Amino acid sequence: MLRYKFVASVIPLVVVGYFARDQIAPSVQPCIATADSAVQLAEFNWQAQRRVSFTTQPADATVRVRIVDSPESADFTVVDDARTLEDGGCSGTGPAQLIGIDDTPERTGTVIYLSHDGDANYRIYVRSRTFSVRDAAALLVGAHAGRPQPLARAL
Repeated sequence: MLRYKFVASVIPLVVVGYFARDQIAPSVQPCIATADSAVQLAEFNWQAQRRVSFTTQPADATVRVRIVDSPESADFTVVDDARTLEDGGCSGTGPAQLIGIDDTPERTGTVIYLSHDGDANYRIYVRSRTFSVRDAAALLVGAHAGRPQPLARAL
């Protein structure tokens, strides 16, 4: 009888521990390596050294990023089959520059407009389990410190 009570009291603790592990252990955020350092999305916005935001209005954007359908036509390509972010990323590149994504464009100097057509400062191709298109655009623009390339002609 004592064994059953022990098992009955341990099972809830194991279940709680399983679900709490994601909250206790820090999660790894999307990251890209650059020539001399790394750029990583900040887990919390207050940690970010640079901030970007997104808009749905092209006139409000300071940087335009076009989402393309093939890696050959992209300036920046993210393709991975990694199961977790630990399988790839920025290991060994030193401390990463943290980029935050802000919900309020007025608070950031860099406002990104994502589109599938038209002129753009950057063209990206993303097929990833760990990166969203917004993540890739934020990292690319953050790596260039918000100083976009001149607008590229639409392909």
